[in-house]
Amino acid sequence: MTGQVSFDSHARVVLAASVEYVNRLTPGYSGGVAYDAPADEPEAVTAAVAGALTALGYSAESVPADDARRLVQLAGRMRTVFEAASSGDLDSAAVEINALLVETNARPQLDRGQDRPWSLHFHGPDEQLANGWAAGCAAGLALAVGSDLGGRLGVCAAPQCDRVFVDVSKNGQRRFCSPQCQSRVKAAAHRARQQAGEN
Repeated sequence: MTGQVSFDSHARVVLAASVEYVNRLTPGYSGGVAYDAPADEPEAVTAAVAGALTALGYSAESVPADDARRLVQLAGRMRTVFEAASSGDLDSAAVEINALLVETNARPQLDRGQDRPWSLHFHGPDEQLANGWAAGCAAGLALAVGSDLGGRLGVCAAPQCDRVFVDVSKNGQRRFCSPQCQSRVKAAAHRARQQAGEN
């Protein structure tokens, strides 16, 4: 495979959504500090979901609290997929994705935007926000793991960071969720080399 990894536009969007939801809605570490995901406060949960939607370029004026809670649950399960795929356990990732596909009732559908060609999208059983995103994210993860791109779902390798990413780089060697984490690791390695040279 040469060049940038190319998912179709819908797959790119739902994979980006998977990353946004996992990183905003699951606890752990981010950039070297503890990250407390909003869990018990309805306003904080809906604000985090709205932030994810806004980051994806979607309107997030009002996110129903029930949808926000369901997306938090989805994010936890998608984290399991990213962790399994990142560690090379595509079998476990596939088991979780298959369960999500069944539970979300993901349906393929050809959609066409204005002045755009037909493209394959995945929808939930109705127009409810959580159902649509859950079905789309499950299908996007299935498209990645079901192709030779399953190893491109990653968890940050920086100390005290467990945020996830999709590696669309040319060489498929991405290890960090962000340039900031990569810089932290490089700076720490540089300081360690300097200290070793002083001793």
